[in-house]
Amino acid sequence: MKQRNIFLAAAVVLILVFAGGAFLYQKQQAEQAAQLAKQNMAALVRPDAPSFGEPNAPVHIVEFFDPACGTCREFYPMVKALMAEHPGKIRLSLRYAPFHPGSDAVVRVLEASRKQGKFEATLEALFARQNSWVQNHTANVQLIGPLLAPLGMDVTQLQNDANTPEVATMIARDLADAKTLNVTMTPEYFVNGKPLPSFGYAQLRGLIDEALANTR
Repeated sequence: MKQRNIFLAAAVVLILVFAGGAFLYQKQQAEQAAQLAKQNMAALVRPDAPSFGEPNAPVHIVEFFDPACGTCREFYPMVKALMAEHPGKIRLSLRYAPFHPGSDAVVRVLEASRKQGKFEATLEALFARQNSWVQNHTANVQLIGPLLAPLGMDVTQLQNDANTPEVATMIARDLADAKTLNVTMTPEYFVNGKPLPSFGYAQLRGLIDEALANTR
């Protein structure tokens, strides 16, 4: 019995040591990410990025996203709900990070829709039927046409705008900024320049609540 108790005590100590080490490592990683973002604010905040909310809102969320990303789709309505909960206080800027195969072509269409004032409607249509055009983690731009038809856009203009060098340059820039900020997965959120300490809705809400508290 005594030997068993010693074994259990040793196991508990090892677990605590492991947990403490993991916590310190996670904390160190979060601090490094925050410092990286602080040093590269020009790569984080681009004035021409599509955005929602009051331009001068005290809380600014920057999200690197991929329209083919299932988690991006799940978080989008939750972030919009937070904005509605605090009207005029939160702004959301979206940065392109088309990591899924084929997603860059969908991003081209999404960016082109902005020129017709249909960015939000297009994004929500794509998210609503994501499973119909994303198969085996690969995006198929040929399948999104029927989803966008009800939005009443000029299809010829949409195709022309999607293939302009300006759109290609913007996507390339966003991907370069993502690399600079060590963004490797989507969605990746920054709140007033601070990255999430770890991924999750609670962590995102915590950073937003902290930023809101600092504006009072």
